[in-house]
Amino acid sequence: MMTLYFVGTGAAAVVTGLATTPFQLALGLASIGFFAAIYHPVGMAWLVRSAADRGKALGWNGMFGSFGVALGPVVAGALCQWWSWRAAFIVPGAITAAIGVALLVVWRAGGVADSVPAHVAPRKVASRTEMMRAFILLSVTMTCGGLIYQAFTVILPKLFAERIGQDFGLGASAIGGLVGLVYLVAGLTMPISGRLADRFPTPQIYRAAFLLLVPCLFVAALLQSWPLVFVTVLLVIINTLSGPAENKLLAHYTPGRWQGTGYGAKFVLSLGVSASAIPLIALIYESTGGFFWLFIAMGVLAAVATIGALLLPTGEAAVARAAQVQPRVAAAE
Repeated sequence: MMTLYFVGTGAAAVVTGLATTPFQLALGLASIGFFAAIYHPVGMAWLVRSAADRGKALGWNGMFGSFGVALGPVVAGALCQWWSWRAAFIVPGAITAAIGVALLVVWRAGGVADSVPAHVAPRKVASRTEMMRAFILLSVTMTCGGLIYQAFTVILPKLFAERIGQDFGLGASAIGGLVGLVYLVAGLTMPISGRLADRFPTPQIYRAAFLLLVPCLFVAALLQSWPLVFVTVLLVIINTLSGPAENKLLAHYTPGRWQGTGYGAKFVLSLGVSASAIPLIALIYESTGGFFWLFIAMGVLAAVATIGALLLPTGEAAVARAAQVQPRVAAAE
């Protein structure tokens, strides 16, 4: 499936770059989204199933994902400027498809395993009651977290332009550079977040992340000029802190054979449902003429997520006392 993800996404990008009509362009973009959607339910489940230190693995995975978010606009902009908009699809698409072919060759040669390595210890599983409780509460926290992330990502360039750019005469390229710098710095902290998720009880890390978001969002609602940049970096770092912990919790409270479905459901909530953040931004901005009340709304969502995180089961230590050992064969499915 991961080979299909790479080859399908890359081929769809190349086809999009070759489009000659609006319909072909729309079909190509939809195809990119279709194949790219394979990654989270399949890739994340593969990662957590095969990793001895889940938090560490998730942290490194998140770091490279953040690098992709930061570098994507830069690479696309450079290709558009040096060649054309078509190159911004064709060149990355061809590279992605080639990676997929290389992965297939390495897998067939036995260089990549799709089963649980021998060094990975059997996992403890939670009771059915704890799983249901965690599923309901994580649905709340993931939806709130997704709304905050989507809203913050969308407004950040406009926020910097209004609160910094107007006072210092910064152009679009400088504003874009600031936004990229924020996510680049935050991405570098992902391995640290992963190690914290391995060294400390995961629910505590998850609760702390949402709890810290609340005052930071309220402070950001009031700040102007350069102090705002430092607070936004802090906000993104805190958000990345919750990522490995959330994925580790989801893996822990989802049966091995359903982990792909669990990660798929997560991204339906965090990326699909939270797309409603965009009309929410438009409504609040048009009504108030600024971002103050949007930050207040995000702070309230963070408070709701904090309550949900506080109600999660008490963690791996409590689960281990009453849980049974998950069979290795089930984890390999």
